[in-house]
Amino acid sequence: MSLRAQLNDAMKEAMKTKDAKRLATVRLVLAALKDKDIAARSETSRELLGDDEILGLMAKMIKQREESATAYDAGKRPELAAGEREEIAIIRSFMPAQMDDAAMKEAVKNTIAETGAASVKDMGKVMAVLKERYAGQMDFSKASAATKDALGGK
Repeated sequence: MSLRAQLNDAMKEAMKTKDAKRLATVRLVLAALKDKDIAARSETSRELLGDDEILGLMAKMIKQREESATAYDAGKRPELAAGEREEIAIIRSFMPAQMDDAAMKEAVKNTIAETGAASVKDMGKVMAVLKERYAGQMDFSKASAATKDALGGK
């Protein structure tokens, strides 16, 4: 089942169970997805976003909510921070399990070996392969730092 279908099914289920927070969050994700679909349209192509692009969108939404929760904590608004963290948990439930640091570093090492990357100049090539293979499974800001370290960029 595609990620888009899972989201639609989750919305219907949340409506049936009257889970207001889950319903609102899933609708938020679907609205962002629809915006991306519209932005990606062209005269020749009416294709919808694929699962990997949806995972990227959801990872971005999680990052935004994490930043908001941190700001709310700093502003002494724990109830708002808790709401953001609930949304993060709901969005994460649709994503594949996140890699731990050891698995991420191993994936970076293997990808560097596969692509034959030798210096920091090859970092873009390595990151492109990582994003293609591990969309939604790893934090690419951490992966970028690990790739840079592995290629001697410090």
